[in-house]
Amino acid sequence: MLEDSQVIQRVLRGEREAYRILVERYQQPLLAAIRGILARSEGAEDIAQDVFLAAYENLATFDPRRGRFAAWLFAIARNRCLNERKRRRPTLVEALPDAGAADPPEAGLARAETLAGLDRALAALPAAQRTALVLAEISGLPHEEVARIEDSRVGTIKSRISRARAALRLGLARHMGEQP
Repeated sequence: MLEDSQVIQRVLRGEREAYRILVERYQQPLLAAIRGILARSEGAEDIAQDVFLAAYENLATFDPRRGRFAAWLFAIARNRCLNERKRRRPTLVEALPDAGAADPPEAGLARAETLAGLDRALAALPAAQRTALVLAEISGLPHEEVARIEDSRVGTIKSRISRARAALRLGLARHMGEQP
């Protein structure tokens, strides 16, 4: 498997088709991060497409000495998501996945209610906490890269993630009718 830097060099030498490798490599994690940052699915594919286009157009400005390509790409995505959130009022994820035919109806309803509670708790997080949590937990970026993307210290990122987890636990406990 080619390293990102090798693929980038091929693209910069004029092999435009090589960029497909990067798109295929990062498409799913990028979509998951965008959906998590926005706390909704609507328009995530369009934003991902914009991110990949912006990355392609600015690929010559990528400096591997400053970090990995993934961190650079997710930083572009984060900025696009922040712009999108400013443009629209945030809403909850509109559709929950079906529970599956093998589950009894009660299990499917309980699962849907839990997911809806998680969506509400995630959407209620302050933007900085939600973004740090999504980049670290859903996208799997190391805290150091999240700190670079967020232009913060690693300790600040760890604190945001810790607070986000605590808020999610509290939000879910309230949703489930439990005492926090």
